[in-house]
Amino acid sequence: MEYTVVVAEDEEIILNNIIKKIEQSGMGFKVVGKAVTGRQALSLIESESPDVLFTDIRMPVMDGLELIESVYLRYPYVKKVIISGYAEFDYAKRAIEFEVEDYLLKPFDMEKMLSVLAKIRIELESEADALKRSFNIPVGQKSPEEVAKLLQEYIKENFATDINFNVIADSLNYSPSYLSKLFSHYFGESPSKYLMDLRINRAKYLLKNYKNLSVKQIGEAVGYSDQCYFSRIFKNITGVNPLNYRHEEQ
Repeated sequence: MEYTVVVAEDEEIILNNIIKKIEQSGMGFKVVGKAVTGRQALSLIESESPDVLFTDIRMPVMDGLELIESVYLRYPYVKKVIISGYAEFDYAKRAIEFEVEDYLLKPFDMEKMLSVLAKIRIELESEADALKRSFNIPVGQKSPEEVAKLLQEYIKENFATDINFNVIADSLNYSPSYLSKLFSHYFGESPSKYLMDLRINRAKYLLKNYKNLSVKQIGEAVGYSDQCYFSRIFKNITGVNPLNYRHEEQ
């Protein structure tokens, strides 16, 4: 199984060297996008849905820490690796906060890269194996409609957890885009949109009926660990923030 990577680094020579190390590692990783700013990298993550992000810290427009934070909040399933020439405590602290897999100090050799990639591959394969056990199906014996319904049930049962549609697609031997189209064909929306609607509807129920729960607690209960991001998503969908929604429903 091949896993995909986006690399963000504003120095072209270093950028190409990182890509070369990844693709020559023999660990089954393919670079599907490269960026020289954090904003470019975020756009690539939105379009390519990679499994892994390698990013420098100091970049123009949006730096690596801002990028890591955005990815942590919006795409929690993406494995994140920081590349930096600075062994600063604040960077390491933020890296832990945003669940970064590793912190590579420049210059680093192939041995270190192999170690990081091996660790990430083991984690991704473990997640895929767990999903296969969850679905517990010989997919080749299922019709497309049955597969779509299985995915729907999986989302319903696990909506409050981090759901990685890339890993799910791999576990079913489908591409992420095909799985999304398959689900959309039978349910009229993408799996990610279905998941978001499910979470927000559950949040609305909790806000209305459980006044003792804080907005942060409700966000966590429906799969959003960051209160600000939860509030932003909630307002985008409902037109009001969670607190105002609660007051309107009293």
